[in-house]
Amino acid sequence: MASGQHLSLAGGAQGFNWLPVFVAEEHGIFAKHGLVIEYKKMGTVDKATTAVVEGEADLAITPPEGAVSNFVKGGELRAIASNSNRLPMSLVALPSVKTIKDLKGKKVGTSSLTEGTAIYTQMLLSKEGLRYPGDYEFELAGIHTKRWEALQAGEIDCAPQPAPWNFLAEREGYTLIGEINDVIPEIVFAAVIGRKSWLDGNRDVIARFLKALFEAYAITNDPSREDITLPIFQRITTKDDSELASRGLRYMRDMGMWPGDLSIPQSAMDATVDLMIRANLLDEAARSGAAGVFDRSFLQGAVGWLKHV
Repeated sequence: MASGQHLSLAGGAQGFNWLPVFVAEEHGIFAKHGLVIEYKKMGTVDKATTAVVEGEADLAITPPEGAVSNFVKGGELRAIASNSNRLPMSLVALPSVKTIKDLKGKKVGTSSLTEGTAIYTQMLLSKEGLRYPGDYEFELAGIHTKRWEALQAGEIDCAPQPAPWNFLAEREGYTLIGEINDVIPEIVFAAVIGRKSWLDGNRDVIARFLKALFEAYAITNDPSREDITLPIFQRITTKDDSELASRGLRYMRDMGMWPGDLSIPQSAMDATVDLMIRANLLDEAARSGAAGVFDRSFLQGAVGWLKHV
């Protein structure tokens, strides 16, 4: 299609969770629905959220915490669809560590001492009776690639690692001692967010965008379409290792990473809000109203539009 409706889409790293978006782009699905997407890679998820707030981007695919915080303060940000509803991470430990209980007195690497990976890990370890602080300590080790380096150097004993890097560690002889998905089975890993004023004025564009994503998600979740999805997934994860990419893709797809209906289940939203409160990113008093950030009317409108095309 020579021309179409322009839509700017921001993200932080635009990594593995963007797989359906890249499927839609590279296989002409956006173009089929009259859309030309401008991709804005902002470097961090906070900057992606800010790009929407400031009007630099129309939409963003990013973790929803910024939108929730904005919404409960009376701001314009809304989540209109889910991008992904799972945490595809394993707890990776040194070969000498065989079980979670073996982590007593050990050092756990995380990307934050108070948020995200630290909270996920505390929840997983508490199931086995380990408490923080006291039974183990956290070491600020950075993002997953830096945590892997710290594990290899023996600077930490364990770290949460996303797929397919968890399988890389396993192949190198490290131990997978737990799955984050076991303690947090549903969470809004990333959502499609926008400003209410822009959203309300562009419902037809959003319907086209969501329709394209419906089609792309169907391809992404279909095991018989790996001829399309696997090369893209490999490119954005482990470029030089098709075996690891294949394991990572199937791991995420099988756990239900990408919701075919793009919806945010109440349980996923509740988990997101709960973790924000645990991390002191949200007051307990805001719990009951926080779920209002998800405006379901856009998905409902897209489904209604689908019936007439």
